[in-house]
Amino acid sequence: MNKAYGLALLTVLFWSTSATAFKLSLRYLDVPQLLFYASVVSTVVIGSILGIQGKLGQIFSLDRQDYINSFLLGMLNPFIYYLMIFKAYDLLPAQIAQSVNYTWAIMLALLSVPLLKHPFRRIDFVALIICYTGAVIVSTHGDLSGFKTLSLDGIVLAFGSTVVWAFYWIFNVRMSRDPVVGLFLNFLFSLPLTTISCLWFSSITDISIEGFAGAVWIGCFEFGFTFVIWLTALKLSTNNGKIVNMIFLTPFISLIFIRFFLNEAVFISTFIGLAFIVSGLVLQKSAA
Repeated sequence: MNKAYGLALLTVLFWSTSATAFKLSLRYLDVPQLLFYASVVSTVVIGSILGIQGKLGQIFSLDRQDYINSFLLGMLNPFIYYLMIFKAYDLLPAQIAQSVNYTWAIMLALLSVPLLKHPFRRIDFVALIICYTGAVIVSTHGDLSGFKTLSLDGIVLAFGSTVVWAFYWIFNVRMSRDPVVGLFLNFLFSLPLTTISCLWFSSITDISIEGFAGAVWIGCFEFGFTFVIWLTALKLSTNNGKIVNMIFLTPFISLIFIRFFLNEAVFISTFIGLAFIVSGLVLQKSAA
């Protein structure tokens, strides 16, 4: 159990760097470049993990529909989702983009009602109100006039990314593949899309060392083996509920990285808004 907690904490630490890594990398790369290079790195990393685990053969044992589904899922994530979230981070302060994006679990609960026929309970409605109240507090610094100073496109993209992410997880639930095999195929099949996007809207060759280093970090610790560490922690745990709850530490730890590595002033309203968001998520999860 101690090993499970250790791996879970390592996962939380790595994912807590994501917002800062996105913003730092976007200083040197544009959105299509960052997605392309991070996706290439992630595909190599996850493929290597499958080789170490002896699961590479599973890639070739799926039926035609599995490959079609993998391509469609790869179109949602990483292609569409990360184009949206990277652009949102490009347009917004990291603390705002991260906090808004963290409401994806509530969007998942909403979309599960029509798509998975889950009931929409009173507790879900209360959790929704709490979460989105927190998102508004973060986005406006507690003052509704604060919306005037933010990029509307960035806000729309940040909220829109939660819809894409929720759709991805809903459709992924219906897949019976090994999760690591599935993630590898999603990245592999999305590579043509990310390549075309980078060639059409940007440049594959015009890249700095700093930008490439950022893409490598994201490919490894946002996209890549951190996901496998998380799955291992869940597998080793005798109480998955406690392990999963640790993920709620991520946005708060992330604020530390944002403050010290991005020199972004972190507002008290951000802590208050995140407290609302996390409280809503915990409430919704506890009643599941």
